[in-house]
Amino acid sequence: MDELRELYQALILDHSQHPHNFKVLDSANRTADGHNPLCGDQITLYMTVENEIIKDISFQGQGCAISKASTSIMTTILKGKTVAEARAIFDKFQHMIKTGEYDSNEMGKLAVLAGVHKYPARVKCAILPWHTVVKSLQTDDNSEIFSTE
Repeated sequence: MDELRELYQALILDHSQHPHNFKVLDSANRTADGHNPLCGDQITLYMTVENEIIKDISFQGQGCAISKASTSIMTTILKGKTVAEARAIFDKFQHMIKTGEYDSNEMGKLAVLAGVHKYPARVKCAILPWHTVVKSLQTDDNSEIFSTE
């Protein structure tokens, strides 16, 4: 079990140090800002949504390793998904991040963040990008998110 935990920690650090989709997306038609005032995480999320499909997604910002890794993994998973699929993944992720319970077949790479539920202060770091993406999907205009629940 310790080997698995070490592997998960290594994956989180890798996504934090070398985040995927870390760029401004010039073609974005949805943009949202997320901010976690408790630890200073700040992200700007860029999405191109066409016909209810997330064609592309990226982000910029700064934050702790958990926040950056969560955002990096989220962008890789949501690219190509429908808006409905993104919302369903959010619901499953939110359940996992708060309880530690998940189906490994459904969560894929997101499972590396399951252990965060043991650290309540860090749950807000992991879920910030998810609240930001859901908020941006609820509106056609630019949104700003200041709370992570």
